[in-house]
Amino acid sequence: MSRSLLKSTAVISAMTLVSRILGFVRDIVFARLFGASAATDAFFVVFKIPNFLRRLFAEGAFQQAFVPVLAEYREKRSQEEMLDYVAHVAGTLGAVLLLVTTIGVAAAPLLLLLFAPGFTGNPEQLALAETMLRIVFPYLFFISLTAFASSLLNSFGRFAIPALTPVWLNIVLIGAAFLGAHHAEEPLIVLSWGVFVAGAVQLGFQLPWLWRMGLLPRPRIARHHAGVNKTLKLMLPAIFGSSVTQLNLLIDTILASFLIAGSVSWLYYSDRLVEFPLGMFGVALATVILPKLAREHAASSSADFNQTLDWGLRLTVLLALPATVGLVLLAGPLLATLFQHGEFSAHDTAMAQLSLIAYSLGLPGFLLIKVLAPGFYARQDTTTPVKIGIRAVLANLAFKAAVVVPMILLTVPGTHAALAAATAFAAWLNAFWLYRALRGRAVYQPSRQWCKLALQAGGATLGMAGFLFLLAPELAAWSAMHGSQRALWLAGLVLGAVAVYFILLAALGLRPRDLKREETTWS
Repeated sequence: MSRSLLKSTAVISAMTLVSRILGFVRDIVFARLFGASAATDAFFVVFKIPNFLRRLFAEGAFQQAFVPVLAEYREKRSQEEMLDYVAHVAGTLGAVLLLVTTIGVAAAPLLLLLFAPGFTGNPEQLALAETMLRIVFPYLFFISLTAFASSLLNSFGRFAIPALTPVWLNIVLIGAAFLGAHHAEEPLIVLSWGVFVAGAVQLGFQLPWLWRMGLLPRPRIARHHAGVNKTLKLMLPAIFGSSVTQLNLLIDTILASFLIAGSVSWLYYSDRLVEFPLGMFGVALATVILPKLAREHAASSSADFNQTLDWGLRLTVLLALPATVGLVLLAGPLLATLFQHGEFSAHDTAMAQLSLIAYSLGLPGFLLIKVLAPGFYARQDTTTPVKIGIRAVLANLAFKAAVVVPMILLTVPGTHAALAAATAFAAWLNAFWLYRALRGRAVYQPSRQWCKLALQAGGATLGMAGFLFLLAPELAAWSAMHGSQRALWLAGLVLGAVAVYFILLAALGLRPRDLKREETTWS
């Protein structure tokens, strides 16, 4: 079981790595051509709006509700009934998305008041953002249907194509950035059209694969379809519970719109670097284990359910600790190497470094949420994550009201980093409460491997931290280096840190079989 899961996770991680590398190339191009300004702040906010809604509804609530019901149909119904369910979900989802997209385009000014109220103080920035949002918003329609197609493919064990699909977003946006920068009066308008086109391209990329598998649905709409009604019933509370992290990041964007120009961009680039391990490990693990957990719950196999969840958590800790330490200690070098070119200055690097360190401290919490939440959704329990999510958001808001808002009013430098720190703190709270709920209901019991794993991962991480602390130069030294020198030095540090970590893991007794072996004894 765990060998198959590990292989599937590795496939997704490899495909995601390709996409993330292109994503960094995309962001390097953005930083070089556009820098950090009021206009780029406007674009990043505009781009965030459909992406936020996509993660909230399509990749968040919809996926968490759709996959368990689909698993139930596969386990207990005929092939014809399963395909009929998929067709009705496709029709209902498409109709809702079309309506939401139409409303979103028409209500662009109101959405900007909600997502970036600080833009009202800059009429030129606000007008540019409204124009871009009307162009970008239909991306929600295409990318949400893409998420539906990805859920189908993942549920049938086809993980590579969905993980590779975001590559097309990066390719299209890189082309649009160069086209806009060199051939348009307002380059960010061209970039907005690139987002629109990228959504359609990603959906088109997946359709042939569904057709080959006999899963390409002919959308249907019925007023009372039992499977669709059950999905909607599960989806409504999951809208909030599965997207707490996105809500916290949205709060950061709203408050950052009141800060000095560049603050939204600094948070964006920081978040992009944290998203790298989150996508490589957290999303990959969640994608693999949710269908597995859903099938095990449908088959009433509680022991297998526990083993799958325990395996996911152990692998998460093994990867989260070094990733967190690496991001914290290499925050400045990473930002300087990747983005400090052209319009992106050394000051921008220093400011983004502060928020990257703050976000990085919450990375284990972000990753654990990705693995713990499917433990509820696979059991068709969408209520518990909602209650926990509400508490996490309230804690985030309380911290920001007590600490961050006064900093904004007093114009304290580095306030954007305090926003990131509050979001990181909320992620830890959310993960802890999810874990406690699973333990309290006897849904999950940790295996006996945990004490040994904690010592191995902790010791190896400390050794890796010492390696980076001794060899990584100060930020000023990185800024003085030539671009190629930065890249070579950073590559050497990253590869060296990875080697040190895994060598120490082996020296402390961890073997590959420990990640493949099924644990049958509970503590």
